Amino acid sequence: MGKLYIYFSVSGNGELVAEKMKEKQYDIVKVIPKKKLPKSFFALIMKGGFLAGIKNKMKIEDINVDFSQYEEIVIGSPIWNGRITPPINTVIADENIKDKITAFVLYAGGGQAPKSIERINKEFPDATITILKEPKKYPEELEKL
Repeated sequence: MGKLYIYFSVSGNGELVAEKMKEKQYDIVKVIPKKKLPKSFFALIMKGGFLAGIKNKMKIEDINVDFSQYEEIVIGSPIWNGRITPPINTVIADENIKDKITAFVLYAGGGQAPKSIERINKEFPDATITILKEPKKYPEELEKL
C-alpha cells in the first residue's frame, strides 16, 4: 500500500510541497480545474475567496488513480478567504478517499487558517494538519513536513 499526495496550486507553493512529498516517497497528483481561473490575482482572490467561503465545489479533470492502492492520502490546498479551495472541496467530497485522508497541508499567505482547521477537525477528526506560510517566500517552512 502506498502514499498519495493530492494537491491544488495556483502560485507555485503547492509544487514546492509536492517536490518535498515526492522526496518522502509519495505519489503525486495535481488537481486541475476544468474551467479556467481568473488570470488576475485580485480577481482570483475575490472570486475564489467567495467560492471557498461557501464551500463551493469546482469541476475538475478526472483523477485517474486507483485509490484502493493507497493507505495514506495527504491533501494539499492553498487557503482562500481562510478556507480550503473549491477544487480541493471537490476532492475531499469523494467518498472513495474520505476514509484514507490522513493529513492536510495548507499553504497560507498569513500562515494561519482557523476556519479551515475548524472544518478539517470536524470532518476529518483523525487527520493531522500542517500549515505552511508561503513556501515560495519562506522555503524553511517546508521543514515542517
